[in-house]
Amino acid sequence: MEIELLPNKFLLDNGKFDKKKALNLCGKIAGICYSQHGFEVLKDEDEKKTNSRIDRTINNGHHSVYDHIMINLNIKKLPKILAMVLNNEHQYTTSEKSARYTKVEEAEKIEVELYNKWKDIYYEKIQARYGDVFDERKCEKLAQENARYLVSIFMPTEMIYSTTLRQINYIVSWMREYIENSDDEFSLLLGKHMKDFISEIEKLDLLEDGLLRNEKKRSISLFGKNVNRRQTIFSDVYSVNYKASFAYFAQAQRHRTLDYEIKILDNKKYFVPPIIEDDEKLVKEWLEDISKVKYPQGELILINERGTYENFILKCKERLCSAAQLEICNKTKEILTMYSAELTSSNHPLKDDIILYTKGARCSYPGYECTEKCLFKEGINLTRKI
Repeated sequence: MEIELLPNKFLLDNGKFDKKKALNLCGKIAGICYSQHGFEVLKDEDEKKTNSRIDRTINNGHHSVYDHIMINLNIKKLPKILAMVLNNEHQYTTSEKSARYTKVEEAEKIEVELYNKWKDIYYEKIQARYGDVFDERKCEKLAQENARYLVSIFMPTEMIYSTTLRQINYIVSWMREYIENSDDEFSLLLGKHMKDFISEIEKLDLLEDGLLRNEKKRSISLFGKNVNRRQTIFSDVYSVNYKASFAYFAQAQRHRTLDYEIKILDNKKYFVPPIIEDDEKLVKEWLEDISKVKYPQGELILINERGTYENFILKCKERLCSAAQLEICNKTKEILTMYSAELTSSNHPLKDDIILYTKGARCSYPGYECTEKCLFKEGINLTRKI
């Protein structure tokens, strides 16, 4: 066996994408399936042959060869909701600035004021209850994590986003379709930011007309048209609807082996962090403050989650942990309980397997070895409030 690296430098001195060079490589790669002598011959073939193959593959919809070219983008001042749109299209890698670990500063004035107010409140509540378990730095991080529910999903963030040449073109075509059909406050606002995104992609010379045609009439996968009609299924595969916050969803959708769709609710409701839920006065104040923000990350939305049993267990192995965001930990536990009950009720062959994962956090799972033992009792038995 021999393996060699193919060229992957497609950045011009002016910061734009060398589309001609990238298309040329894809055109040569497209010939590998019927080349008698392999890629070595294709490397030096007549350019007319390569260009002819490029034209054919682009125009007949055989676009998979254009997935060989990876695009790495540093996207600044990206609205959080647009990051969610991008992260719901599975062919990607993302490293995103996290509001769990960094302070919120680039937001509307009222959001920053409310964020700082509640960060202090949460810090005091966390210290009072868990000061003997967590140090000041941990308490501060957890306070930030809960205060960020107040910040709008249109707050700018920054992320490194990697996808393929084909996919970035497809996404732009789906965004154009979304913009064209925008007809309410939310979609019009999101559409405005999509236009900005497309404009920046155009400046980098990343778009190719043949890859923008969208013959299959696909669309942005985030917003489901029939989310509320999805049936609940718990078997070898599963589908379940539930309400959770935008902040929860941004975490959940990173499980790219699962599929997610969302629907914004007409009647606004908001997530209440468990650390304050036993304080009626604070809960009332929290709900009053969060309702002052348009589309806060703590706003509840309807979510449909679908996937295989095995991939749901993988989600449990990631999220049922004291280090995970509490909302997603609790919601995953809730779905796991429902899943187990249904498999037992139907006498499904997996009923005995799923029981193994219902004893507590992932550190209790058979064969799982935790590399950072927390020794946090409430975290291990999944009863923590933070």
